[in-house]
Amino acid sequence: MINFNANYGKILEILQQIESKMNFLNQIRKPRLSDIELIAIDLTSEYMGIDSEYQLFRILPDKLSLRIERSVYNRRRRKLFYFKEQLRKRIVFQISSSRDYFIVDSMPLEVCKLSRSRRGGICRETFETSPDKGYCATQRMYYYGYKLHAICTIDGVFSDFDLTKASVHDIHYLEDFKQNHYDCTILGDKGYLSVNYQLDLFEENNIKLEVPMRNNQHGYAKQYIVFRKARKRIETLFSQLCDQFMIRRNYAKSFNGFKTRIHSKIMALTLIQLINKLNNRNINNIKTYIA
Repeated sequence: MINFNANYGKILEILQQIESKMNFLNQIRKPRLSDIELIAIDLTSEYMGIDSEYQLFRILPDKLSLRIERSVYNRRRRKLFYFKEQLRKRIVFQISSSRDYFIVDSMPLEVCKLSRSRRGGICRETFETSPDKGYCATQRMYYYGYKLHAICTIDGVFSDFDLTKASVHDIHYLEDFKQNHYDCTILGDKGYLSVNYQLDLFEENNIKLEVPMRNNQHGYAKQYIVFRKARKRIETLFSQLCDQFMIRRNYAKSFNGFKTRIHSKIMALTLIQLINKLNNRNINNIKTYIA
């Protein structure tokens, strides 16, 4: 509990430095626990590896747990998704001002085992947001769930991300990326190899897509070693999400709950990077004491 209090206080302090507003939702009655405090609780639990709400409310200090019920906490956390994303983007802007080079990649997010996919009802509220079957080439396996597409800066800060069905090809995410980016270079793996997309990105937004060529491809040329080393940065971020933030665990039953959990884990990682920067430490040293 002592560690939770200290970590919560530090995270709340950083959030209040970024955002002076305490409440974002239009509620008739002023809540006893403000929205910014609720977000701080959420991020603290993710940082400390508490991915169960039941366990969270067991160790939550009385000064916080008596101000909100567990069911209300869950509903408000999902409603705050949009405001949390706006806050996360402001955190990203404070950490990294680099807008010349980006790294793109994707990772599988399984919601249940493939053998249970036909009878399972997880996240199946609507067809548009329901999971499906996909293939992960790096792990050489079929899985049932979603795919996390992410873009990070060259120094290792997630700038944008999105969730799609598992069957959606990686390269389609670049259509969303080009809507908000211009005059930059994207580093990707062989899954993003497409002459048509490379030409389209360059002609419309002056975006250069750097992808390693296949060995049997006509005019094969080895990619620069500096690009190959830089691209590993996003793979390390994915590993940190899987290790410390346990992003592959899924306790959600609805898609809103699922996307909220994923967003909280990415935002918690980003906030730790900001705290490291303010303390003049390596921003990617995620396993560190913040308070």
